Amino acid sequence: MTERLKPPPRKNPQKRTVSPTSPPAMRSRASLGISAAAAEGRFMLQVCGECHAVQYPARDACCKCLSVDLPWQDVDPAGQLLAETTIRTSTNLYFRERSPWRTGSVKLDAGPVIIAHVHGDVERGARVRLENKLDRSGQGVLLAMPEERSPDMEDDPQLRAMSSDPKLRRVLIADGRNSNAVALAQALAEAGTSMIFVGESESWRPNPNRSALEKVPGVEMMALDVTDTSSVRELAGEIGGKTDILINNARFVRPGGVLERGDTAFAHDEMEVNYLGLMRLAQAFGPGMCGRTADGVNSAVAWVNVISAYALVNASDYGCFSASNAAAFSLSQSLRAEFRASGLRLMNVFVGPTEDDWHQPLPPPKVMPKALARDVVKGLRDGLEDVYCGDVAKDLRERFMAGPKILEREMTGGGA
Repeated sequence: MTERLKPPPRKNPQKRTVSPTSPPAMRSRASLGISAAAAEGRFMLQVCGECHAVQYPARDACCKCLSVDLPWQDVDPAGQLLAETTIRTSTNLYFRERSPWRTGSVKLDAGPVIIAHVHGDVERGARVRLENKLDRSGQGVLLAMPEERSPDMEDDPQLRAMSSDPKLRRVLIADGRNSNAVALAQALAEAGTSMIFVGESESWRPNPNRSALEKVPGVEMMALDVTDTSSVRELAGEIGGKTDILINNARFVRPGGVLERGDTAFAHDEMEVNYLGLMRLAQAFGPGMCGRTADGVNSAVAWVNVISAYALVNASDYGCFSASNAAAFSLSQSLRAEFRASGLRLMNVFVGPTEDDWHQPLPPPKVMPKALARDVVKGLRDGLEDVYCGDVAKDLRERFMAGPKILEREMTGGGA
């Protein structure tokens, strides 16, 4: 059985921090479909469009009929562990520093035999379910999990290496004035975080969330204004070396499009917070977090951006706000590429209209703070890159994948 994680002792400053390393990252173009599915927590394999044979490993032609029609589809992840072994040494530095490492072969009910990582609680010859995970190089790998939940199974070293579980980690929530800050702090405390830093701009101004935040175990209020470079750098100098997960929930939102506003004042504020605020945080906290991704139990693991789902397609009623989030989404993709070498994961949480003053004119469904917090914690535990929170965000994602130009017409009234 998995041994429960214990809080790490105070770090000895005379001992070196283990340098970040990554598992092998080379993949064929065909196999990138596994990584794309893992980014959203889906178990997908190629299924032949002609003979319906399930394919593994990924390939360019069917292993049975040689058809090149091989779309990716959700597949039943159930199977049986055929054989297993424990690797205790390796020529690869990443696995050598993390040995022992368990692997085995799994016969899927859907057909193929797969070489997979094996969770420590899986017994020999047992029934398993495969999960598609992103490793620290950002590539999809398969992990055999027990069919039934076992005690403290999330503490398994191999599973924890592929997740961003907040348990025993220290988290920074960037904006304590956001209506979702309290729910985020409460959900993180319940998930077992050791410390929750909450940023607060203009602390002289009344904050309706402050009393509720101070009641959450482990919360420490910190001065932070994402529009002020000095403020961001000062906080990074204070806590940057012990921030394991950063949640950028700062946002500035006002309704209106380009012609409706008539000036650029609100658009300037939206870009300052939603786009440049992300850049300031990344420049101040990113290097330190990238340097601590191999730092034991409470290593730096994830950067979380809460982004409007309108980053995928502009909503004309919130046209300029949508544009600022599209810029933040593009910037996050750039950051993901820069983080990848260190293994720091970037997770975008695309959220639909939220239950706040600025979205009151919109009809339901709205995203409640507790729903957002629940999806953030679940996404961290599952090690995801993309999370879609709320019915609107999920619907936009499906329609975008089906036809982005059609969705644009629908969102801008061109299909009326």
